Amino acid sequence: MSPTLDVRNLQHSVELSAAPEAIYDALLDARQHAAFTGFDAEIDAREGGAFSTCEGRNRGYTLVLVPGRRIVQAWTHRDWPEHHYSIATFDLAPMGRGTRLTFTQVGVPAEAYAWLDEGWRTTYWGPLARYLAMRRRG
Repeated sequence: MSPTLDVRNLQHSVELSAAPEAIYDALLDARQHAAFTGFDAEIDAREGGAFSTCEGRNRGYTLVLVPGRRIVQAWTHRDWPEHHYSIATFDLAPMGRGTRLTFTQVGVPAEAYAWLDEGWRTTYWGPLARYLAMRRRG
């Protein structure tokens, strides 16, 4: 019998000054993803498609796509126990002239929670906001 893995759930809410479709595209387009994170990405942007981001540190499969509204992925990290996946959900809702992105990641190994929580903020949300602002200015 294998020991039970202690897991936690992570949730962030971010306001971004771009349309939901622009954020959806930036998250799923490998070229744009690499542009805002600064790390290579390979993304098959279809339900069932595989992805690898941050130069292979993160990988998984896209489970659900609702264009411009929702992305659900089975997500793992190279330092996590073998065969352990969390479920990452990106919900996009129009808010005034921008978007509220609500991000939830269920099943994060407890020992990874602190660095992953910070990593989403510093590698994704901040850089994504700057990338979208730069694109808007042209």
